[in-house]
Amino acid sequence: MTLLLQSYQKSIAILAITILLVINYTIVLAGLDNNFFGIIFSILLFLYAGRKTTLKLSYPLLGVIFLLEFISYRLHTKSLHFYALLLLICFIYYSFTRRFSFIAFICLFLFSSIFDQLFNYLTVEIKQTLCYGVYHTLKNFLPITKIEGVNFYINDAKISIDTACMGLSMFKTGLLSGAFLLTLEERKQQKYFSILQILVFCSVLVILNIVSNYFRIITLVLFNCTEENILHHTIGIVCFVFYQIAPILFLIRFFIPKKDEISSIKIQQKFTTILFATGILFITSFEIKKQQNYSLLENLNPSYNVKNGVWINNEVFKITTPETLTYIKTPIHKPLICWTGNGYKIIESKEISIKNEKIWLTKMEKDNVLYFSYWWYEYDHKKYTSLTKVLLLKLFNNKTLRLINETSIKELE
Repeated sequence: MTLLLQSYQKSIAILAITILLVINYTIVLAGLDNNFFGIIFSILLFLYAGRKTTLKLSYPLLGVIFLLEFISYRLHTKSLHFYALLLLICFIYYSFTRRFSFIAFICLFLFSSIFDQLFNYLTVEIKQTLCYGVYHTLKNFLPITKIEGVNFYINDAKISIDTACMGLSMFKTGLLSGAFLLTLEERKQQKYFSILQILVFCSVLVILNIVSNYFRIITLVLFNCTEENILHHTIGIVCFVFYQIAPILFLIRFFIPKKDEISSIKIQQKFTTILFATGILFITSFEIKKQQNYSLLENLNPSYNVKNGVWINNEVFKITTPETLTYIKTPIHKPLICWTGNGYKIIESKEISIKNEKIWLTKMEKDNVLYFSYWWYEYDHKKYTSLTKVLLLKLFNNKTLRLINETSIKELE
């Protein structure tokens, strides 16, 4: 029986992956929706550019998969579960071949929904920092009277930089181009880059992307071109090519792979680790399919009149009054993303203190009307501004966690 199992190990592993993908087909389709090309490219790059390594990566990979699935099981985070599925494919491939591509592994993370969520949560803060940098650069050359968040006031005219100017697609395209160049260089030299070289090169790409966005905003302000049109997109592409693609084509010559390929390596895969990893994913796959009770209105402050509210869906409850629009939501629905998606322009987002409690204030505009949006995470009757902190609390203590967002045209005193 043992010999029969050993002879069909690869077939069993492929069958297990196939079944997992079928069970999680909705999560897989959602994960591939926005990053189809990047994820497929990363997986193919992993299979094509993987090199034999003497590093023992089985247990680190297994540890990462276990951590992702533990969080997914407890919090029902489908994005983490999808990433664990991708890592399982890499883990099984490495277990049987001892081939691993660190370049593709980094790309896999960058094109995952985890990175998308991280980038989206930081977009407004990064955009405001870049805009303030642009303001200090141009204030001595242009009659900029003031800046509010992402709004520049020049000769009493307002120029607003939208979220699209952060260029997430350009950021990913730049890193994907870098990965492609590194892989070509490895094939050309018949040698491999060290992990340190790869990390340094990725860091350079990130810096170049920031520089590209910085000059992109400067150019848009100078041309007063913040509306979506041909000139707007042309400026973005030109800045991307000039400040990111051209420099990496120049810098790649100074990154020389030095590691020789290992001609042979003794493969001693432990099939039990593969069974353990797939077992974890099967357990989480069935758990994550269960209908989750978010209990958003449980122990809610009585000042919120829930009788005037309606359920938008099982993750969003809306209360409308003549003065205030209140949303009570699951924490994944960050207001900055939701408001932007509904056509509002985020002007400024900052942390403030009200009654000795820290909350977020977001100033936004639509149809020339200024709105003040106050929001925070509420856990165990306490307000928090950090999503990471409340998720850690929720991870180990099963209490109600919600996001409360109050929006009006009046600023709180």
